[in-house]
Amino acid sequence: MKIKYADFVISNSDYKKCPNNDLLEYAFIGRSNVGKSSLINSIVNKKNLAKTSSTPGKTQLINHYIINNSFYIVDLPGIGYAKTSKKARLQFKEMIESYLIKRSSLECLFMLIDCRHTPQTIDQKFMQWLAENEVPFVITFTKSDKLTKIQLKQNISLYKKEMLKEWIELPKIFITSSKTKTGIDEIKEFIQEIKSSSR
Repeated sequence: MKIKYADFVISNSDYKKCPNNDLLEYAFIGRSNVGKSSLINSIVNKKNLAKTSSTPGKTQLINHYIINNSFYIVDLPGIGYAKTSKKARLQFKEMIESYLIKRSSLECLFMLIDCRHTPQTIDQKFMQWLAENEVPFVITFTKSDKLTKIQLKQNISLYKKEMLKEWIELPKIFITSSKTKTGIDEIKEFIQEIKSSSR
């Protein structure tokens, strides 16, 4: 799939205020500083479409970007960001969960995980919640350029092994790097396949 057009549409804190049309949505989520905005920019090949920052928790709203005038990419707030008040964390949680459960046009969620880290409890609990609530998702490992090929293979294998202690079958997995463009074409092809099968 070639992306010829990508533009920001709207930011809001309520799924009810998201764009009201029949276009499918593909959302991206992960812990703060996982490289979410950078990955989105790589997918659409537009450097500053999604705002990036070295400061965790930059994304605090549901951000919609229209792609090729045919579908949306949605940038969701990071999960588990601790440097906010308890009240703010609860608001983020409610905003994200309401969108994921009630947004009927959501076709797939990309769950981003930094490949350098061992399985984190917050990620595991969130993916379990997704499964329990029947939210379709895929696992997307980011920052693969930060590891050697051997380290990357070992980390991914360990992650799968740990997950299989609880999961009968793992979700589809992508390995990506915004810097080297690893996995970007595979994600675009995957989105195209879903779009085609949903017609």
